[in-house]
Amino acid sequence: MPPTDPLLGVHATTLANGLTVLAKAVPTAPVVTVQVWYRVGSADEKPTLNGISHQLEHLMFKGTRSRPVQFGHLFNALGSDSNAFTTYEQTAYFSTVAKEHMHSLLVLEADRMTETVIHADLLASEQKVVVSELQGYENDPGYRLERRLMRQLFPHHPYGLPVGGLREQVEALTAEQVRHHYRQHYQPGNATLVVVGDFETEQVLGDIEQIFGPLRGTSARTPTPEPVQATPQDSPLVLREPGSATLLIALYPLPPIHHEDVPALHLLDLILTEGRNARLEQGLVDSGLASSVQSYVSCLWAGGWYHLSVTGATDQDWQPMAQRIDKTIAALATTGVTEEELRRAQRQLEVGMLLATRDITSQGMQLGHDHTQTGDYKFSTAYLEQVLRVTKADIQRVAATYLTPNQQVLGVLIPTQGQSAVITSPPERGLTEDFCPREFIDPLQLAAYLPRTPRPQSLVTSCQWTDIALDNGLRLLLVPDSSTPTVSLSGYIPAGSEADPCGSEGLAFLTAENLLNGTDNLDALTLDRILEDCGADLSLEAYREGVLIQGAALQADLSTLLEVLAWALQKATFPADQLELTRQQALVNLAVDLDEPSRLAKRLLYQQLYSPGHPYHGFPTQASLERITQAEVREFYRNHYRPGGSYLCLVGNFEPYHVHTLCEALFAAWPGGAQSPSAPLGRPAVVGARIQHRLANKAQALTCLGHPGISRLDPCFPAALVLNQIIGGDTLTSRLGSQIRDRLGLTYGIYSYFQARRHAGPFVVEMQTDPEDTEPAIAQTLALLREVKSQGVSAAEVRVAQGFLASNHLVELAHPDSLSQTLLMNMVYGFGPRGLLEFPGLIQAVTLEEVNQAARDLLHPESMVTVTVGP
Repeated sequence: MPPTDPLLGVHATTLANGLTVLAKAVPTAPVVTVQVWYRVGSADEKPTLNGISHQLEHLMFKGTRSRPVQFGHLFNALGSDSNAFTTYEQTAYFSTVAKEHMHSLLVLEADRMTETVIHADLLASEQKVVVSELQGYENDPGYRLERRLMRQLFPHHPYGLPVGGLREQVEALTAEQVRHHYRQHYQPGNATLVVVGDFETEQVLGDIEQIFGPLRGTSARTPTPEPVQATPQDSPLVLREPGSATLLIALYPLPPIHHEDVPALHLLDLILTEGRNARLEQGLVDSGLASSVQSYVSCLWAGGWYHLSVTGATDQDWQPMAQRIDKTIAALATTGVTEEELRRAQRQLEVGMLLATRDITSQGMQLGHDHTQTGDYKFSTAYLEQVLRVTKADIQRVAATYLTPNQQVLGVLIPTQGQSAVITSPPERGLTEDFCPREFIDPLQLAAYLPRTPRPQSLVTSCQWTDIALDNGLRLLLVPDSSTPTVSLSGYIPAGSEADPCGSEGLAFLTAENLLNGTDNLDALTLDRILEDCGADLSLEAYREGVLIQGAALQADLSTLLEVLAWALQKATFPADQLELTRQQALVNLAVDLDEPSRLAKRLLYQQLYSPGHPYHGFPTQASLERITQAEVREFYRNHYRPGGSYLCLVGNFEPYHVHTLCEALFAAWPGGAQSPSAPLGRPAVVGARIQHRLANKAQALTCLGHPGISRLDPCFPAALVLNQIIGGDTLTSRLGSQIRDRLGLTYGIYSYFQARRHAGPFVVEMQTDPEDTEPAIAQTLALLREVKSQGVSAAEVRVAQGFLASNHLVELAHPDSLSQTLLMNMVYGFGPRGLLEFPGLIQAVTLEEVNQAARDLLHPESMVTVTVGP
């Protein structure tokens, strides 16, 4: 077994009260994940109570009899990366912390397993939050179409109803109904406790017995799934609504998760849609019929479905896309697949499972999911063995059995011309407000609700690296890690959109998107096939200040990953047909962005805050994308893709000397020289406007408030980070979250951030609201910012924010991808690899006066631009 096999070292036991415990010691990083999985979801709900499981998930954070506080505050005080989710058949709560806080997490999860308080006032407040969340989903035309199709496919089964519920049913839920659901399903016998991380197994099992053993419970609940009977469709469902692109969704009913055909169905999905060489990718995207193809296989206790969605190319009719889907699947069912296709799909699935479980949180997720979804925490390992036994005949048979037109439920969204309007006005001054008193929780009071915790050890004690500069200027940072048979790659090229010439916005994006579309010796399909054959991932994406490279592969395939990257960076040819295909996809994505409230709101905010010529002002337009030529792309590539100022960071199982030698061979011929200068910085624009942009057929408003901020290199950045954590760094526990979300229920999510990179980006507050709640939420936000600016924050708030930021830093670094990305950006910003070790100390050294001075200097609520996009 590979070292990251999720079954390696798992200790499984069941307490007398029925609680299943899965414990796995992983001493690779001083962190621990604690997860509680309940075998209950929307499939367990009566039609009149649709959404009750999801509503209960929200209320599980509201407090218990002995701890009547928002649990988010408690998790935040522990520096925990915590969250929860509800699915059709599961509800899970997960937290990952420094190992010193594991005992505290166990105590908190045991407390809310049986002692959560559910009363009418709390429910009423959280119902508004859930409705806000549902409205956010309704903004997505794909969600609206899929919801209609699922109801058609499963008209008499809970699978046909949305997991989050329908608004009218959520608003009708009573506290007694939710309490009954809680008492019925939240019991030890219906739960699985998963702990993975750096601990002594026997000691942890003893703690679990002591903490969870006294809880009263019933025997374990065996799922009794309601039989699924899918309903065929007489004709396609066609919706004509305001939108941006033609969207086609096809659903096919599938058998339950334990059916023998499921492994072959997963491989069939990969053969159809995964990678440039996949059959539908070639038939739809490479042919120009579609902009993108997405799919997934969902197999649950009672049954499942295959979801296939296609976004059409510009002005593309849906019928040729539907015909191509049917024709492609029929050909596969008739003639079968090749041995190469089967082996590639098996490799992709095998490597994908390994890459997906390299960190402890993901390992815990797999154990918890497998046990609650299948009844066997060993399911994935056995499943992989079944996958490797699948034959070509099996693939052909399941295609002919399940993906037939007579079983298909097909839906199409045809976009109509929506009406939109932009209203720009000066900000309202002197607004009279009469708000309820704020009830912020004094962080010192939280100590009364937290179990005693040992004094935290040093968060980051060591990290061995090799820092190498090649003669042409390329910098390598190599971090060996023998605990994993994989390698994570992160890279940076200073060729971002800040270098786009005026009128050619999108040039950096198109260049990066086409780097893997052909070199002087290999075409796009061949390059993709090389990566697919070993299951490796490689992507390059342009953002404002540079191009980020992300890659991952098994240790044995590192040389292949680096070879493909070297070809792309030095020998890309940008074939005209591939460039045109990418351009059309970019135009469709642009239309989608302009119809998506959060993306459009940020675009409008940045263009109001920054004048033309500033790196944050420019965005691609239809005209600019259509104007870019192949010659411009090739010139941009020659001028900006240089080794000087570029970095590669690798974390994984390798010998630094061998990787250094390999990189010398691959990149030494990359011509050096100075980078082309970036566009000069413009000045921030006049700020203080109120912009409202109306989009047709949206259910929820998205608001961004912002003003110019600071750069990552600013000496006061650590203080700004602490300040932001207090203001809006967490949507449950920050001042904004506590007031606007948790107490008033005006938003599902609200948070703030300093977009601080090499250049000074903005300070932004984002929130999503019911349109009726938008103005009160904006007023509350501005009032709160004025209060912080004038009155400051408390020493206790600073200490809690510092503890969270320093501890959460450790949690993030436990994933090799995050570690490589953090090291990379420390190099880019000039901090060097030691910035990784110095960050916790810098945060802990921030003083109360520095935070309050940052509030006075950096917060400007009186001159914020406020942008609202929605109905």
